[in-house]
Amino acid sequence: MLDLRPIEDSKVGFFLCLLLFTASSTTLLRPISRNAFTFTLRYSPTQKYVYPDPIPEFAESETQKFRAELLKKLQEDKDEFGDELDVVIDVCAQIFSEFLHKEYGGPGTLLVEPFTDVLVALKQKKLPGAPLAARASLLWAQSYVDEDWQVWNSQRLN
Repeated sequence: MLDLRPIEDSKVGFFLCLLLFTASSTTLLRPISRNAFTFTLRYSPTQKYVYPDPIPEFAESETQKFRAELLKKLQEDKDEFGDELDVVIDVCAQIFSEFLHKEYGGPGTLLVEPFTDVLVALKQKKLPGAPLAARASLLWAQSYVDEDWQVWNSQRLN
């Protein structure tokens, strides 16, 4: 069995030495090659991208847009929601707004979690159409939030 674990030296980097062996018919180990392969991997710390902090003004604007677009979308299935449509929209918009205010920092930071929270909250409140509303919320966010954020920031810089 080959042991290919690297030998680590945190100041210099990683040293890796591979010795290749094969079993002979007498089960003695002999090297396949007489050359030992040695090379140095240079240590370079991984640079982490730091996402920007959420922008409250963007969160407010995007929440208003989200609310209006979600209302338009869910009105197509008014029979599903009955008289509870406005309450369903309020729950979706509240959770989405909290996410934008606390966690969204631009493209790459849109999570599924707030939309599962929408589903759970709507079900806990026994509101109709929970899966439909959560799915519509997620699909809208995937289609528009990152793009709107980029437009918002390009206009802020000008």
